[in-house]
Amino acid sequence: MVNSDWQGHALNKILKDIVNRFHVSIGQLRSVSETRFELETKSDNMYSYLPGWDCHGLPIENKALQDLKEDLHSLLASTIRDAARMTAEREMKIQREEFEKFAIMADWSKESTYRTLDHQYEMRQLRIFQKMVSKGLIYRDYRPVYFSPSSRSALAEAELVYRDDHVSHSVYVAIPLESTLESTGSSKLMQIIGQESIRLLVWTTTPWTLSANMGIAVHPDLVYAIVRSPRQSGLLVVAKDRLSALERVLGSTEEVDIVAELPGSRLVGLSYRGIFASDAPSSNSSDLHGLLSSGMLCHVDGQGKFSRHVMDVVHRELGGESLAGLEVLKGGSKAIVKILEDCGALLAVERIKHRYPYDWKTNEPVIVTATSQWFANLDNIKENALTALGEVTFFPPTSRNRLAAFVRSRSEWCISRQRVWGVPIPSLHHVPSGTAVLTPASLSHILDVLDKNGVSYWWDGPVGEFLTPELVAEYGEGEWKKGTDTMDVWFDSGTSWSMLAEREGGKHRADICIEGSDQHRGWFQSQLLTAIGTADDNTVPVSPYGTLITHGMVLDEAGKKMSKSLGNVVSPLTVINGGADKKRDPAYGADVLRLWAATVEYWRDMSIGPTVLAQTAESMRKIRNSARFMLGNIGSTAPQDSETASCGKEGFRAERFVMNELYKLEKTALEGYAMYNFPRVMVALTNFANITLSSLYFDITKDVLYANDGHSIERRVVVDILERVLRTVTSVLAPVLPYLAEEIHAHRGANASARSFFTHKWEPLGIEWEDHQAEKDMGRLLTVRNAVLSLLEKARGDKKLKSALEAQVVITLPPDGRQAGVCGIATA
Repeated sequence: MVNSDWQGHALNKILKDIVNRFHVSIGQLRSVSETRFELETKSDNMYSYLPGWDCHGLPIENKALQDLKEDLHSLLASTIRDAARMTAEREMKIQREEFEKFAIMADWSKESTYRTLDHQYEMRQLRIFQKMVSKGLIYRDYRPVYFSPSSRSALAEAELVYRDDHVSHSVYVAIPLESTLESTGSSKLMQIIGQESIRLLVWTTTPWTLSANMGIAVHPDLVYAIVRSPRQSGLLVVAKDRLSALERVLGSTEEVDIVAELPGSRLVGLSYRGIFASDAPSSNSSDLHGLLSSGMLCHVDGQGKFSRHVMDVVHRELGGESLAGLEVLKGGSKAIVKILEDCGALLAVERIKHRYPYDWKTNEPVIVTATSQWFANLDNIKENALTALGEVTFFPPTSRNRLAAFVRSRSEWCISRQRVWGVPIPSLHHVPSGTAVLTPASLSHILDVLDKNGVSYWWDGPVGEFLTPELVAEYGEGEWKKGTDTMDVWFDSGTSWSMLAEREGGKHRADICIEGSDQHRGWFQSQLLTAIGTADDNTVPVSPYGTLITHGMVLDEAGKKMSKSLGNVVSPLTVINGGADKKRDPAYGADVLRLWAATVEYWRDMSIGPTVLAQTAESMRKIRNSARFMLGNIGSTAPQDSETASCGKEGFRAERFVMNELYKLEKTALEGYAMYNFPRVMVALTNFANITLSSLYFDITKDVLYANDGHSIERRVVVDILERVLRTVTSVLAPVLPYLAEEIHAHRGANASARSFFTHKWEPLGIEWEDHQAEKDMGRLLTVRNAVLSLLEKARGDKKLKSALEAQVVITLPPDGRQAGVCGIATA
């Protein structure tokens, strides 16, 4: 919700509004769903558009903390929640005003909008969660998860972005082997080595994990070499295949002496001595499963800093006390490297650029650490989810593979967050046994209490009120605590489909969802997964949406991502209202902003900036001038009777041609809007206004309009055509340019009896206006006209005439000219 003053936000809302206005215009009822908006149609003549806001999550909480100007851990949770609610209310008011400026058609009154912080919405969300619990999809586990120190919360895979330019300080560390090699069963090997000390050479890009090391990974099928290096003391065990890659650490392969070789299987089970090693199970999910039963060390707290428990391993004399409180990704990692060096365990440090996960909200690196979290098991529902996607229409079609790949690759969803602003996960924790209770029965009682007292009562009410006699009897005496985790905000928005009434016949609740490409990993998934996760097992899987439309990201004119630090952000409000320097940032109005959104190929990443906006404004000016010309001439002539109006249909070639072109324009527009290809509509409209109207029809009818008697047949036919053209052109442009449509409507006098243009249904032209013969005939005449205009321009350039009115045109045809075409043209 925060940072609404961005072009991507405006693009998204305008695209949705174009869809809505089009379907309102043609009277075809649709249901559009999104994170912040729901649309449900009610009858043949009316529709109900229910705007709403996604109010929870990290951006709002962080904004509230900025306003409070105090650290998160110095404040009461209730203080943060109150501030976050106020921030959400303020941001909703700001956004509502912005949306109105974007010409978003909606009833913005409080009675006609919803917020995810509303009691009814939160209770509906919790009931959906309860159903997933009852189906056995929700569980708790202590395991490595992605953790964002900048957000101070666990993250799901879908909340990560990967950067290829991350730089880590990797270390090469030697760990003394404590077991003797006699246990490998090779007495010959012992004779070769003798009593020399042996160390295991390990490597890691995360030195901060070494304090929690519990094992070193070896591959049983690889060959390991015991080597002597002139650069290092003692013997080292390394993978034989890696010797060439270790030349910087050990020396060239010619310098390194291979004392013995042995398979990795003989190393498995040996013990080693020392403080640090290469593999901290709680920080590497791929290596932890064999150690879960014996417990894991984790020395990182909820702020991404070393906790005081690190001193249990790194003792005071080694510098352990200095580690406590250091951020592991910053000073903590460097401090570990220094301790390794002081201990004589560090062989080398190397900067390495590699792919690394970042928090997509804060754009800061994450860590992997072990914590207790709540998960949704997706293994049992993702096949149904993929089946349901098979019935969904995607635009662009290529986006189907992207979403399906994301769903297919997920086996679980970490749904708990360590934030205070959000919908609670109402779990009860029995302190003596360490048991977390989250069952359908416990939830049934808890949700009844919350429905009566408000969801915030979970934080404020006494724990005893949430306990049932059955729980007390089962666990006996002892202290109970309420869970403090909140739900992933994607679970909030992912249940928005429940706002729409279920349709008969298993149809999709929402016809259309429109969002940016980043939502393939977010809201598109969470809607689908919560809907499938709560569906009855004996029903056919049905997606909550029928069509998914994906738009790209808005970039600056150089193709760079917009960033305040780069100073290249183009504010939609600046486009509409202008900036402080009106010459540099003129006020274009909402219609130009909307025309830009409808002109770009929005399904790809797109650019915006001064040049693009100036070109869009020029296109807008030409469309508007065409409408002004028609209005100016229609206003001076009385409405036509049917006899006069029919002349345009039967007798006048130019009029028949224009109406055929109008028929083609409208057909293109109806198809383009229906297929969400708005640029195709705008290109057709612009070409019609510039070429068919301004360059041709307006030019050839000026004499009739300006010189003929107002009641002459010729003039009345032309005006009748202008009236028909204006009516259809206004329908074509209205979904994109509502201000211009209303302006045209307001200036049509007696014909504008309704308050808004959008109260009129778009009535397409009849098939009788499709005229291939007129198109063919005018094609020949336009060939002649273009040749004449070219010669006239040449004559003006040669100073032979000043005005086209001074010229005489001679057209010479051969005897069979009717069939052969024009033979020659000359001007005199």
